[in-house]
Amino acid sequence: MGPVVLLTVVVLAVFVGFEVVSKVTSKLHTPLMSGANAIHGIILVGAIIVAGQASDPWVLGIALLAVVLATVNLVGGFVVTDRMLEMFSAHKRTRMPDSSGKAGGAAGEGHPGEGSSADAAGEAK
Repeated sequence: MGPVVLLTVVVLAVFVGFEVVSKVTSKLHTPLMSGANAIHGIILVGAIIVAGQASDPWVLGIALLAVVLATVNLVGGFVVTDRMLEMFSAHKRTRMPDSSGKAGGAAGEGHPGEGSSADAAGEAK
């Protein structure tokens, strides 16, 4: 294939990929990222294989650059997936103490169902 055909395929793939990903609901972003992480892991393995079989120094340099970029992409994907999963988790956040050592924050601050024992005792009466 000629360079014009290859460029056309790349441009079309970018447009189709953008349209497909932009139509995904927020509930499906985490599984989509997990699938992307699996693909990036395969790319990392391929880059390592190419680096291991490189005979020319410039091919080795490009292959090592590919290994570094694939590693950054893979780790970044897992970090983003972890942050997205934290948004959906039901764990309670802890309050940060202020400089006096007491739990800081104004009344009504925090998450629902979360409060000090004095608040719970006062409301229970």
